[in-house]
Amino acid sequence: MFGRYLKRLARIWSGLSLAWQFVIAGGIGLLAVMLVVGLWVTSQIRDGVMHNSAATTALYVDSVIAPLLPDMRKSQELDDTVKRALDETLGQGALGKRLVSFKLWRRDGTILYSKDADLIGRQVQPNANLIAAFAGNVMVKYNRLEDEEDDKERSMGVPLLEIYNPVREPWSGEVVAVTEFYELSGDFEESLHSALLWSWLVVAGATAAALALLSGIVFRGSRTIVTQQAALEAKVSELQAALAQNSSLRQRVQRASRRATAINERYLRRIGADLHDGPAQLVALAALRMDSPVLVDPTTSSSLREAEIAGIHKTLGEAMREIRGICNGLVLPQIETQAIADILRLAVAEHERRTDTKVLLTLPERLPELGTSEKISIYRFVQEGLNNAFRHGKGKGQQVRATTKGGKLLVEVLDTGPGFDPGRSEGLGLAGLRERIESIGGQFETLSGPEGTRLVITLSVEEQP
Repeated sequence: MFGRYLKRLARIWSGLSLAWQFVIAGGIGLLAVMLVVGLWVTSQIRDGVMHNSAATTALYVDSVIAPLLPDMRKSQELDDTVKRALDETLGQGALGKRLVSFKLWRRDGTILYSKDADLIGRQVQPNANLIAAFAGNVMVKYNRLEDEEDDKERSMGVPLLEIYNPVREPWSGEVVAVTEFYELSGDFEESLHSALLWSWLVVAGATAAALALLSGIVFRGSRTIVTQQAALEAKVSELQAALAQNSSLRQRVQRASRRATAINERYLRRIGADLHDGPAQLVALAALRMDSPVLVDPTTSSSLREAEIAGIHKTLGEAMREIRGICNGLVLPQIETQAIADILRLAVAEHERRTDTKVLLTLPERLPELGTSEKISIYRFVQEGLNNAFRHGKGKGQQVRATTKGGKLLVEVLDTGPGFDPGRSEGLGLAGLRERIESIGGQFETLSGPEGTRLVITLSVEEQP
């Protein structure tokens, strides 16, 4: 179960942004540092305030009490006169109001004087503060009344400042006794709490300011990283799309090249068949008629000879017409420098002249400028489409339309003939057109039915103003 919680926390943590990870981790770290620094600072402030207050009170008490004490090196006990003087001094005035208890210690732990007369002459084991005071140090404790002689002070139930002050011999500076007194610390407690509160506020404010400043820098850097990461991912996506498109185009070009080679061979075979079945047969027939007995027999009448010669001329003329028809289908007009609209008009006019039919041409006001490969492909598409419309659609409802939409040029050839089944393999002409159009990055579409046939090519272009 614990491992599952750890995995869940790790998943949540990994889902956070770097900025929030820094805020959380940095906040915890700075909080720990704040606690350590705060505790150390408050400890130093507490000790400093306590020692300063103790030193001030000790100096004041020492200035009042020291003149009343005898030579403590020679006198190990206090006589009654000194005790009465101490009672009077400690029982009245400002000193009497501030001190709730007073003891005078000898080095061996004997209480030479106390405001509580029952403690005078009592000897206890010296504690660490008493030993330190005899070493010349002013010692102070705040509200820690754990010594066995502090029963009366504990019973008062008020915060007290316990001070151990060394009493020095004036001429030698040697510590000869220690005064222990308990001061009411109400004002001290308020001052101490105020100092500790302000120290914590300062430490917390500095920590919060540092965290806010660092978080601002990190969040700004994180936003920059996120923006750059998004831009980089977009560029990578674009590059991957471009690579995929390039790979697809390369494969299409390779397929088109292979199919174009096969179709070119089929074209050559068709041209050879057309020449063999048409002009070659007519020329052969003319050659056979050249050896006709009508021409070689000198007895043949001139009228028969002229008729035979006219027949030969007619046969050769038909052969020449067929050869010109084949050549007209193979040779392109000069279209490299012409606009798309003029190319479409030329293809329509050639078809109308050759077939003695009418074609409806629909053009927009403006067409984009294209390259030579596109112009040739459009001319061949219209030429082949109209030829099919004439041969298979009986020339009914022949139309050519050109439109531009969304940066694409669409050219259509339509007829209202009986149509054909597009699911069957395309003829040599349509297959060649498809390969030609796809090789330049276009699309070729064939739609046919009982209502007629519609051939459409789509080319991506940049329209020119």
